[in-house]
Amino acid sequence: MDMMEVRTLRVTAIANQKGGVGKTSTCVNLCAGLGLMGKKILLVDMDPQSNSTSGLGIERNTIEMSVYDILVENARLEQCVIETEWKGVSVLPSTIDLAGAEVELVSMISRETRLKKALNDATLYDHVIIDCPPSLGLLTLNSLVASNSIIIPIQCEYYALEGLSQLMKTIDLVKSHLNASLTLDGLLLTMFDSRTRLSRDVAEEVRSRFGDHVYKSAIPRNVRISEAPSHAMPVQYYDATSPGTTAYNKFAKEVLKRWQSKEA
Repeated sequence: MDMMEVRTLRVTAIANQKGGVGKTSTCVNLCAGLGLMGKKILLVDMDPQSNSTSGLGIERNTIEMSVYDILVENARLEQCVIETEWKGVSVLPSTIDLAGAEVELVSMISRETRLKKALNDATLYDHVIIDCPPSLGLLTLNSLVASNSIIIPIQCEYYALEGLSQLMKTIDLVKSHLNASLTLDGLLLTMFDSRTRLSRDVAEEVRSRFGDHVYKSAIPRNVRISEAPSHAMPVQYYDATSPGTTAYNKFAKEVLKRWQSKEA
């Protein structure tokens, strides 16, 4: 195995332990956007709800092996990855079995590094995006240890920053003890409605607290983004001209530009 390939692979976790912030939509549509830009992307679904898996058109009853088999049974990456019908995007799927992995991992050796070890074989891809569960347990810990960076979606609603300080503490603990190279890529404003004062106020508060860490792109509250998962496809393929598609494609370009500037 070429160790240079392993080191240059960028792995990014999308995380927020607060549910309903657009985390899975961001994972699926960021991957689709990067794929449309010619990148080879692997989405790792670490959420037992497996919404990223179904959102990419993978039917749960067709999955033979999943990320559970990697974490608990030491399966190899190539045994579990499924190529989707969307340009450049493959998925390491999740199933409901993953709900039990949290308990099974507790007694295992190197329990925090099992995903990182598996991703050493992800040399076919330009980038790996991990959809973390809405909690700060061992599944999220595995995701953060395996990652170079983290993107945090924040919805433009009341209590938007609730729990964010705990997530930041977790990131600092991971950096101190398990993964010194983990960095914050940025915070993404989601469900933004420029017509409402609340959205504008939340966006202003987040930008004042986190400055340049907040992406210039913001994801609007858009019905097409909400509808696309029920049709098992990214919004870019569900409605190529929707404001949601425009926003996620703009976000994908901004993410890629940030990554490239860090590598330069």
